[in-house]
Amino acid sequence: MTTTPSVHADDGPPVATPRTLARALSHRHIHFIALGSAIGTGLFYGSAGAIGAAGPGVLFVYLLGGTVVYFMLRALGEMAVANPVAGSFAEYCREYLGPWAGYITGWMYAFEMVIVALADLTAVAVYMQFWFPDTSSWVWVSVALLIVGATNLTSARWFGELEFWFTLVKVLAVVAMILGGAAILVFHVHTDSAVGIANLWNDGGLFPHGFSGVLSALILVLFAFGGTEIIGVTAGEAQDPGKTIPKAINTVPFRILLFYILAIFVIVAVIPWRNITGDESPFVQIFGTLGVSWAAALLNVVVLTAALSAINSDLYGAGRVIHGMARQHLAPRAFATLNRRSGVPTSTIGAILLVLLVGVALQLLVPRAKDLFEVIAALATFATVFVWLMILLAHLASRRIRRGGEAGSEDPGAKPAFPVPLWPVGQWFAVAMIGVTFATMVWLPEYHSALLAGIVFVAMMSGLYFCVARRGTKSDG
Repeated sequence: MTTTPSVHADDGPPVATPRTLARALSHRHIHFIALGSAIGTGLFYGSAGAIGAAGPGVLFVYLLGGTVVYFMLRALGEMAVANPVAGSFAEYCREYLGPWAGYITGWMYAFEMVIVALADLTAVAVYMQFWFPDTSSWVWVSVALLIVGATNLTSARWFGELEFWFTLVKVLAVVAMILGGAAILVFHVHTDSAVGIANLWNDGGLFPHGFSGVLSALILVLFAFGGTEIIGVTAGEAQDPGKTIPKAINTVPFRILLFYILAIFVIVAVIPWRNITGDESPFVQIFGTLGVSWAAALLNVVVLTAALSAINSDLYGAGRVIHGMARQHLAPRAFATLNRRSGVPTSTIGAILLVLLVGVALQLLVPRAKDLFEVIAALATFATVFVWLMILLAHLASRRIRRGGEAGSEDPGAKPAFPVPLWPVGQWFAVAMIGVTFATMVWLPEYHSALLAGIVFVAMMSGLYFCVARRGTKSDG
């Protein structure tokens, strides 16, 4: 690891401080981090909303959303293999689209991660009430922050290990539900009702709500896949990014799609889609059909694990992206420092933990703060597709720069080590679908709050950039 001398005390020699993040994440870690980021409450609970919006044809919407995710990840992978740095996509946006793009993309992602983590911390308190109704919520919030905070502050390896086991629990739950649903379909276990693939079209057809239902479901599906971009964030700490990143990007999208498609297929084949109301998880409905009396308790364990996994990943992702921006003078310089032993950006993680603690306290103590939080949380929907769009645009710009031999391209004629397939059709298809998603937010009233929150955030951060960050960048250049 490259080091630089630090300022030392009078009674001792200088201590080496790492300049770069420690490469402590193996392929196993990165694979499960990416897999776990997309398998969570978006599947266990959020799938009910997508099914209600599009009907049984939501299967095709998941395929469409998965295709967008695949091309976005391949774009990110091509850039990450060529330049595995701290900050990942925020750094690529800065390099290929300019400082403003890097600034907006990085802070949009970081703010999204903090908001989602706040929601999941609140959810942890709610889930624990299932077993301990008389215990104060702050106890469980504190325990959750202690677990993920200690893990993230210790080392990237420990973060990867915790995420591996969290993801394993979620994957086993999905597999158990798929096998249970298959048993119902094949052997009609514990059910007297008509089940089968005919449920996909015998009540209004595949798309009972038409084109508008598909568009509405697409937003929910893309949001459920949110978090997969963390693969790019891990590139700066991957032990062998040239091998681990391509492997993860080539396998994870297909495995995520496999889990989602099989799970949703089983759900809509066993349960008529109109009966999937969202009052309870479709997973509970499947296990209930199997006669599993403790289905609610089982799912509570799973969603609790999913919430902790999300907080763990959100803290990691936000910390690394802010650290990367600080190294480029797009965030406070204090966040550019690393712990000299672990190579972890402890100041950044500590600051985020403090924000999470204050945010959860406001939600629990101030009633109006919770209402405000729900409005701000709409930004997460906007932020997910916004970050993906910026990744795709940065990749398109990187190819143009490489082809034209402009500044930033050392070898204009070199072929990328991990090129995207179907270039450039796949990339423009993904960009077009994200454009359709934004247009849908304009069209459907229920997404106006998300769109407004996103526009306001971009405007506010742009103003801050031109007032503060831009001057800092110029003075350092």
